[in-house]
Amino acid sequence: MGGSIADRYADLIVSHSKLIVLLVLVLTGIVAVGAAIGESEDGEIGQFETDSEETEALEEIEETYATDDQVVAQLVVRDEGGDVLTRDSLLEGLSLQQEIRENESLNATLADEGFVALENVVATGAVFEDRAAEAEGPPDTSEPTLDEQIEALEDRSDEDVEELLADVLDPDADNQGEDPYEFLPNDYDPGSTSADARIAFLFQVDDGAEDDDPEAAYAAQVEIDGLVEDRFDDAFLFGQGVTDEASSSAVGDSFAIITPVAFVLVLVALGVAYRDVVDVLVSLFGIGVVMAWLAGLLGWLEIPTSQLLIAVPFLLIGLSIDYSLHVIMRSREARAGILERDDRRQADSTTVDEPATDGGDDRTPRNGMRFGLAGVVLALAAATFSTGVGFLSNVVSPLPAIQDFAILSAGGILATFVAFAVLVPALKVEVDELLEGRFGIDRRKEPFGRSAGPVNRALSGVVSLVQRAPLAVVAVALLLAIGGAYGATGIDTEFNQADFLPEDAPEWAQSLPGPLAADTYTVSDDAEYLGDNFQEQGEGSQAQLLIRGDVTDPATLAAIENGTAGIDDGEDGTIAVGPGGEPAVESPVSVIQEVAAENESVATALEERDTDGDGLPDEDLAGLYDELYEADEDAAATVLHRTDEGEYETARMLVDVRGDASAQAVADDTRTLASAIEADASVSAIATGGPVTNAVVQDALLETLVQAFAVTLVVILVFLTVLYWVRHRALTLGAITLAPVVAALAWLLGTMAVLDVPFNSETAVITSLAIGLGVDYSIHVAERFQDESERQPSLSDALGATITGTGGALLGSALTTAAGFGVLALALAPPLQRFGLVTGLSIIFAFVACLTVLPCLLVVRERVLERFGTAGSA
Repeated sequence: MGGSIADRYADLIVSHSKLIVLLVLVLTGIVAVGAAIGESEDGEIGQFETDSEETEALEEIEETYATDDQVVAQLVVRDEGGDVLTRDSLLEGLSLQQEIRENESLNATLADEGFVALENVVATGAVFEDRAAEAEGPPDTSEPTLDEQIEALEDRSDEDVEELLADVLDPDADNQGEDPYEFLPNDYDPGSTSADARIAFLFQVDDGAEDDDPEAAYAAQVEIDGLVEDRFDDAFLFGQGVTDEASSSAVGDSFAIITPVAFVLVLVALGVAYRDVVDVLVSLFGIGVVMAWLAGLLGWLEIPTSQLLIAVPFLLIGLSIDYSLHVIMRSREARAGILERDDRRQADSTTVDEPATDGGDDRTPRNGMRFGLAGVVLALAAATFSTGVGFLSNVVSPLPAIQDFAILSAGGILATFVAFAVLVPALKVEVDELLEGRFGIDRRKEPFGRSAGPVNRALSGVVSLVQRAPLAVVAVALLLAIGGAYGATGIDTEFNQADFLPEDAPEWAQSLPGPLAADTYTVSDDAEYLGDNFQEQGEGSQAQLLIRGDVTDPATLAAIENGTAGIDDGEDGTIAVGPGGEPAVESPVSVIQEVAAENESVATALEERDTDGDGLPDEDLAGLYDELYEADEDAAATVLHRTDEGEYETARMLVDVRGDASAQAVADDTRTLASAIEADASVSAIATGGPVTNAVVQDALLETLVQAFAVTLVVILVFLTVLYWVRHRALTLGAITLAPVVAALAWLLGTMAVLDVPFNSETAVITSLAIGLGVDYSIHVAERFQDESERQPSLSDALGATITGTGGALLGSALTTAAGFGVLALALAPPLQRFGLVTGLSIIFAFVACLTVLPCLLVVRERVLERFGTAGSA
C-alpha cells in the first residue's frame, strides 16, 4: 500500500510537472509577500514566569524601595606604568565632559549627575579653596559649574594639583559625600597621589518605553566613545550601547568575511557531489524558495527576530541540501538502471533495463524522476513529519521566543518538503527534457558514490566493516556514547553575558583588502579589565539580598556584619572588593556607620546602644533606625523599608559584583552570603537582583529546552514505531532508527564538554540541529535498507546498495552543510563561533552514526530475525 501511494504521488508530480511548477511558484509568491507587508520587530528571549522566590523578592524590592532607572556607562582612563592622576590628565577628563555638555544631542541624554568622576571631586575641592580665599564672609558652598572646575585646575600648577590630590585622597578627608576611592582601581594604595588607571561614571536618562531599550542613550554612548578615543591614548567607554554596537559590527564583519567563503565551499561541495552545473542551479533555486517561505512566514506571523532564530535558516539550508541530494541522486540511479522495480507502472511495456537509445523510455527524465521520487518520497515525508513535530514540541515552552522558534522551524521544514519533494522534481523534469529534447544534451549522470573512485572505495570499506564486525562497531559507539554522556554531566551550564562580547580579529582578517578588512575589537578585553580592576556600576553589576523577619533584632545586624566579613575575596569570587580590601556591600550596617561618621546625633545614638564596643548596637535597634531616618532618609530608605505606621518590615543589601562573572556564579556567591546571614539570625535572606534572576531564568530556560529534547525524542520514537509497524510490521525498527541519533547527541555533548563549550540556553537550541539532521539522515538509511532488502537477493547486496546509494547522498549533504556552516567557527562574534563549531560537529556526528551505527544495528537485527525466524514481528 505504501509503495502504491508513493507511485501515485510520483506519477502525479511528473505527469503534471508544468502545472506543479506554476502552482508552487504562485504559492511561494503569496507566502513571500508576507516579508514585505508583515511587521517583524526585534525581540528578546521574552518574559519567563518562574514563580521563584528570587523573582518574588525582586518584585517586592521594586515595590517598596526606590529603584534607579538610569543608564550607567563607565569611562576608564589608564596608563600602565604611568600616572593618570596628573593635572593634564584630569583636565582632559573635564574638557571631555565640557565637549559632551556642549553637544546638544549628547547632553539631552545625560541625567542630572552627568559624569561623576575623580576629576570633578578634585576640581570641586579647588573651587572651594578659591572661594574660601576670596570670600570676606561665609564661603559659597553651592555646586560649582564645569567651567569653574576647569578654570580652577587650569590656574594651578602640577605641584598644586598633587597637593590637592593628597588632601582629597587622604583616607580621613571629607569630600562632601563622594568617596574618591570608588574611582580608583582595586590595587590602589590608599593615600597615594598616583595611579595607573581611574574610572568615571556616566549617568544617562532612560528615555525608552517600558521593556524597550533606551536607544538615544545607547547611540550617545557610541558617539562619546569616539570622543574618548580622540582625547586619550588609552581609554575606553564601556556600556550597553558600546557593547551592542561592537557585537553588531562584529557580526557584520564576520558575515562579510565568511559568507563568500561559505558560499564558495557550498558551491564546491555541491559541484563535487553533482558534477553538473544544472543540478547545482536547480538545488540552489530550491533553497531560494525555502528562504522566501521563511521570510514570508516571519512577516505573516509577525514573529519578532531574536538570537534563537539564527538557527532556523541554517537548519533549513542543511535539510534542503539533504533533500535535494536524495531526490536528484535517486532519479540518477533510476536513469542509470540501478533501481530495479518489480512493482512499477509504465506508460508502455518497456523495461528499466532497456537503454533510452534502444527505444525504451524507462530512462527518460520523466520516468527516471517517477521511479526515483517514488523510492524516496516516503522517507522525505517521514523525515519532514518527525523533525517538524519534534521542533514543534517546543511550542509548549512558556517563553515566547521558544514558541516562535518552534513554529518557524516547523513551517520552514514543511516549506523544505514543498520545495524539494514537489517543486524540484517537477522543475528538474522540465529542465532535463528541454536540454535533451531541444539541445540534444544527455542528462544522464552517475550517482555520487556509485561510480569507481575514492568515494565509492570509502563507502565500500564501510560496507565491509559493517558486514564483518557489526557488534564491534556498535560496542565502540556505545562506549563513546557512555563516555559522552558521562562527560556531559560535568559540562558547563553557566550563562555569561561576557561570552557574547566580540573578540579581536586575527591579523589575517584585519589585513584583508578594502571593506572586507575587520575592525579592531577590544570590548571583550575591556570588560575583563574592568572586572579585574574596578567596582562596576550599571546593569548586571549588582545583586541584592532581601531580608525578611525581625530586622530590628540586633542579631540581624551582627549576622550581616559576619556574613559580609566572610565573603570570598579571592580570584574566584564574584563579589567586588574595593581598594581598601573590603567587600563592596551596602547594608544597614554600612549605612549606619557612614551616616554616624558625619552625623553627631546618629553617632551618639549608636554609641548609647553599643554595650560591648564592637561598633554595632546591642539594643533598641528600632530607635537607632528612627534616628537614621531622621538624619538621612534617602540613605536609610535604600537599605530599610519602613511602613507608614513606622514599622520596619524588611532590610536590603546591595552587593556589587564583577560584571564579567557568569550569572550562575554570582547567584551562588550571593546565596552563600544569604545562607550565612540566615544561620546567625532568625530572619530569611533571599538572594535576588538582576544577575540572580537572570541565572534563575537561564536555568529554567535550559530546563525547558532539555524537556523539549526529551519530548522531541519520545514523539519521534512513537511516530517511527507506528510508521514502521504499519509499513513493515517491524516493531523494533523505530527504536533502531532513532538509536544513532541519540548516540550522536551523546557524542556531541561529550565533545562540547572536552572543548569547554557551555551547554546553556543558547547552545541547547543549536544542539537541536543534531536531532533534526540526525533523524533525517537516519530515516533515509533505514528506508533505503528496507526497500533494498525487499528487492535484493541477499543481505550483503541490500547493505551495499544502501550505503553506496543513500550513503553517497548523505556524504554529499554532510560535506556541504558541514563545510558551509562549520566555517562560522572563524567568526569574530563568539555566538557565531559556537554556532559554527556545534553545527559542524552535529552534522559530522549525525553522518558518522547513521552510516556506521545504524547499518550495523540493522544487520544485527536481520541476523537475529533470521536465526529465530521472527521477521514479521520485530
